[in-house]
Amino acid sequence: MVLRIGVISDTHGILRPEAEQRLAGVAHIIHAGDIGRPDVIERLRRIAPVIAIRGNVDNGPWAEDYPDTETVRLGDHSIYILHDIHDLQLDPPVCGINVVISGHSHRPLIETTGGVLYLNPGSAGPRRFNLPITLATLDLTASGPKALLHHLIGRR
Repeated sequence: MVLRIGVISDTHGILRPEAEQRLAGVAHIIHAGDIGRPDVIERLRRIAPVIAIRGNVDNGPWAEDYPDTETVRLGDHSIYILHDIHDLQLDPPVCGINVVISGHSHRPLIETTGGVLYLNPGSAGPRRFNLPITLATLDLTASGPKALLHHLIGRR
């Protein structure tokens, strides 16, 4: 059985229709920070349950509802979520974590090191630094986690 998770980050207050379409049908959505505005999460919740953390641009009373990091268990997988991978202060394999999700850099990354999948879905918000506008899906299976990057076409 496959549990498909949508992974998005750095929306900076923009939720593109292409992102909503790409996330349709996922079981959960993980937002890795820099949400930008609370209505982004409200709209994502119409698609699937959302796990979200606060990023460095998330300020104000609404952002206090979101932690800086989160560890969740989905299926048989333990997932650690933080905004900036450079702030990682734990050893994922020692802690039993097999997926680490981050954002912040706006640079998409899918990499497995030491049996841990590191996933940065890139930025789904405004185009910056000539980087692509992306999000990811994460398939959690009995044989392990598998991530896939999705390029969004819209321009804002």
